Amino acid sequence: MKDTPMTALQGVLDALDLETVEVNLFRGETPMAERDHKRIYGGQVIAQALTAAYRTVSGRTCHSLQAYFIRPGDPKAPVLFEVERSREGRSFTTRRVIAIQHGEQILNLAASFQVDEPGYEHQADMAPAPDPLTVPSDEERMAAAPEAVRTMMGQVERDFAIEMRRMDPVNPFAPEKAPPHQRLWFKAKAPIGDDLVLNQCLLAYATDMSLLATCARPHGVSWFKGVQMASLDHVIWFHRPARMDDWLLYDQDSPWSGGARGFNRGAIFDTAGRLVASVAQEGLIRPTQG
Repeated sequence: MKDTPMTALQGVLDALDLETVEVNLFRGETPMAERDHKRIYGGQVIAQALTAAYRTVSGRTCHSLQAYFIRPGDPKAPVLFEVERSREGRSFTTRRVIAIQHGEQILNLAASFQVDEPGYEHQADMAPAPDPLTVPSDEERMAAAPEAVRTMMGQVERDFAIEMRRMDPVNPFAPEKAPPHQRLWFKAKAPIGDDLVLNQCLLAYATDMSLLATCARPHGVSWFKGVQMASLDHVIWFHRPARMDDWLLYDQDSPWSGGARGFNRGAIFDTAGRLVASVAQEGLIRPTQG
């Protein structure tokens, strides 16, 4: 039986409430509902690592982070986050976070924080998009799918805490070739308040949910058919504060793939058309049989 939206979201929020073990050392868990999966969802480790970095920073906001996925995480075991205080500047602060499990690194993350200051402003325009409430949610699409598909998807679903409404979905069990571009609306499934750090960490959590699939679209493959896929790295630039309990548009494209890797980009806009974040990711996209 699925969790309720608030229960699922609370599980993610609890996972972001890291335990302080020692100065610069924190411990995080995987939500109980996720612990029967084969590996930890990458966005969770990124969000937890960013949370750990924030625990050592005061009065500054993260403007960018870059993470490298090194090993699959074990959902049943806690993760230790060791923060290195790389630099304390007048305007910028830099942190390096190492996520450790079973004595080995599973993720390295570097994050830069900046004091709030004015500057020149411009941004790319958001392309016209339908109202999010006119786009079927993943749950609505799943309810209309055959029972066998619902059973299979139930074994891998990890987005209970985040509602996603895809404008151009593909069938992961029978994918057809499509342009390397996809758009979706997403938001937290329950109110979470206006805490900037929490909203930013939850946004980081959500950015890994669909991006890698973009580079698979022009090849007619998916997680379930014809390819082995895994995130290799993940970069986020935070441009302005955003509320995760309001709708956000995730506009994604993949300009290149080759060498068993695919490159993906994402631009995230709020409903007012303001660009709130940009994302880039390279992932493994290795052809397989079947």
